[in-house]
Amino acid sequence: MASPSAQLTAASLSTSFVAVRNQTLALIAELSAEDTVVQSMPDVSPTKWHLAHVTWFFERFVLEPNLPDYSRFDEQFHYLFNSYYYTAGEMHARSKRGLLSRPTLQQILDYRSYVDTAIQQLLQTGAAEDLSQLVTLGMHHEQQHQELLLTDIKHVFSCNPLRPPVSELLQTKTTASLAAYSFSEGQSGLHAVGANGDGFAFDNETPRHNTLLHPHQIGNRLVSNAEYRNFIEDGGYQQSELWLSDGWATIKEQGWRRPLYWHKNLEREFTLGGDIDIDNNAPVCHVSYYEADAYARWAGARLPTEFEWESAASELAIDGNLLESNCWHPVASNGQQYFGDVWEWTSSSYAPYPGFTPLAGSLGEYNGKFMCNQMSVRGGSCVTPKKHIRASYRSFFYPDARWQFLGIRLAKDKRGS
Repeated sequence: MASPSAQLTAASLSTSFVAVRNQTLALIAELSAEDTVVQSMPDVSPTKWHLAHVTWFFERFVLEPNLPDYSRFDEQFHYLFNSYYYTAGEMHARSKRGLLSRPTLQQILDYRSYVDTAIQQLLQTGAAEDLSQLVTLGMHHEQQHQELLLTDIKHVFSCNPLRPPVSELLQTKTTASLAAYSFSEGQSGLHAVGANGDGFAFDNETPRHNTLLHPHQIGNRLVSNAEYRNFIEDGGYQQSELWLSDGWATIKEQGWRRPLYWHKNLEREFTLGGDIDIDNNAPVCHVSYYEADAYARWAGARLPTEFEWESAASELAIDGNLLESNCWHPVASNGQQYFGDVWEWTSSSYAPYPGFTPLAGSLGEYNGKFMCNQMSVRGGSCVTPKKHIRASYRSFFYPDARWQFLGIRLAKDKRGS
């Protein structure tokens, strides 16, 4: 988490807390109560559950340890809205969250208000370093769920024959011309990676350490829809030699022949704004690691390692098509697009850094225990809050995941070095 020098004052922390909590409510402003209950697959959580879980996090890890006389809003919520913190208690099964028609949405909103009031009262007593760290962690946790809330409701609405938009207020972007796909020289030799201590970071971004980067080249931009369509039309999904064994088994079992949300005609796709024509120049998204890896082989390239990606992105400003752009879909750009639009698959397994130490207590379950069988992704997406992303940020997904905004950047080994 943040270093002591980066801690916020009690007043600024309170302001930031209110802003994050209000942003979550703004995301659901156009949803009905019925929308917030549906769970379309085990990986998707209902909107109502997200609203409650992030509130449970503040209650369990901020209020209870710091307010000895704190009284829980509802004892049953401790079981219903725990996610995976087994050291904090048992929890309702993830795959059955959509069965929770009760408590009602209004009860969940009342729960949020109750906890918000208690947090504000706590902050009025001052923001010691430990408390500031906990509240800051809680805000970043909620920002993670703001993104999940949108990707999850997108999947829910995609299963509805009406194909409704999540919002009627999204901004539309005109297409931009794209430079030809090319590769530039990446940094090589020993390179420092990981959080540099200048602000908040999750424990999985630490400790900062040197890693050896072999000579390589990295793509000048993200892979576009048109380029991925060429892969499909060239029989990419029928050429077993392009695929990892698990990937080939997965696409055969699942019947995948195109990115998630693309129509069969390869000309239309479902978005948070409803069905639209596919923009050929926009970054392809909602592809699994297996699909990204197969595309890279087809293109005569590979996926970058997460450290190659970080070395290229670390000197760039955090700017791009992020949540605040109010577009909520990848857009064409003549820039490099390291931040926003799509999370970029890397070839790196999600693993601990040398000397990694998880947070103490239950919060140590946040990241470390997932460091197995998942792949690292970098850069954030079109629904990632701007203040939540940075070059050292590591997220992670199983290689068959597609419901997140996941896309592709290419890399190549530099021959003869």
